[in-house]
Amino acid sequence: MTIKLGRYQHFKGDIMKVVGLAKHSETGEELVIYKHITGRLAGENNFWVRPVAMFMEEVECNGQKVPRFKYVGD
Repeated sequence: MTIKLGRYQHFKGDIMKVVGLAKHSETGEELVIYKHITGRLAGENNFWVRPVAMFMEEVECNGQKVPRFKYVGD
């Protein structure tokens, strides 16, 4: 799966900035590295990681399947 660097909107509304990709040192699993831009975690110094498969999956929201994260630009 290809992940573009840039801003993504979480299905609950917050905006995250994907800053890079990483690999788990033991399993080789690909991970997305991101930072919260809006929402209650905006402004903190932490980076967050999530497996690429989970980042790209669809979730159910209000009875519809939607992307967990949707690319919204650079």
